[in-house]
Amino acid sequence: MNKLFKNISAISGLTILLVLVILIATGTGAMHMSPLQVLAILLHRAGINMPVVYEENMEGVLWMIRLPRVILGVLIGAGLGVAGASLQGLFRNPLADPGLIGISSGASMAAVVMIIIQGSFPVFQSIPLLNFYSLNVAAFAGAIITTLFIFSVARSGGQAVISTMLLAGIAVRALCESVTGLMTYVANNEQLRSITFWSLGSLGGASWTTVMGVTPFILIPVMLLPRLAPAINLLALGEREAMHSGVKVSQLKVQLVILATMAVAAGVAVAGIIGFIGLIVPHIVRQFTGPDYRILIPGAALSGAVLLTIADLVCRTIIAPAELPVGIITAVIGAPFFIWLIVKEKKTIPA
Repeated sequence: MNKLFKNISAISGLTILLVLVILIATGTGAMHMSPLQVLAILLHRAGINMPVVYEENMEGVLWMIRLPRVILGVLIGAGLGVAGASLQGLFRNPLADPGLIGISSGASMAAVVMIIIQGSFPVFQSIPLLNFYSLNVAAFAGAIITTLFIFSVARSGGQAVISTMLLAGIAVRALCESVTGLMTYVANNEQLRSITFWSLGSLGGASWTTVMGVTPFILIPVMLLPRLAPAINLLALGEREAMHSGVKVSQLKVQLVILATMAVAAGVAVAGIIGFIGLIVPHIVRQFTGPDYRILIPGAALSGAVLLTIADLVCRTIIAPAELPVGIITAVIGAPFFIWLIVKEKKTIPA
């Protein structure tokens, strides 16, 4: 009962924290709005009027500029969080993250190649929508194709071998990064600026069109991965033990890889490379909930959303009116945490 109460309290606390962060983030900027004003504007859209005074232009700024960006950050953060938690369960390795099997590298390579192609053909510049969506489609396709290739290499006897998948992911990641480096070398100054900014991640291109485009690809993993949590708990005991407990291990591996790839690919396609969220968020949640994936995965979704929303708020306000790429902020947070994690893991290994 105490454990159940603790888990319910953790999830409830994270939910309340996410709501507060959303209200603060949407109200912070050149035109400041209090959380009550933000709430009043949102409820006004739903036909509910609150006795709170706000200017008319606040509604336009919040609805057309800030809210799509915040919602996009919530979606991508949640997707990266659940992807990281599920892949750590799949590899049974606390240092695993979505970049481990080349998902991000494949998306990055495809996006950089598309940036070079866009600069070489005038048709992309004359049709802005084609220019925007071609980059998103290329990044998404790059992540999916790379993951499918790694999975096919790792299959043996009809099953995916985790150790082989890890090695194949490292090799393909190196190959993708070499192609990305080559494209960066041949890029002109304008293309190089686009490549650099995209590779560091940004939510600056957020719009309701972008939000609606990525929502199904992120919501599906966020909703389905918690249903696989009991099987992931059994997988933590070992593949043989999980099979004896009735888990279809081969099918579970495929489901985890596909769903994690879908969430990460969608985020990378519209926001670029945002590192460390998928790595550090599950560890933060474990400190409060323990290793039970039935709580860990929903907690990772909420925590990932909170962390990325806060990181984006910092990056767009710390040097306003300019803004930093959000990947820089997540790296500043994530790198020291990663070093601490390595030191902590080292201490648990007997000499």
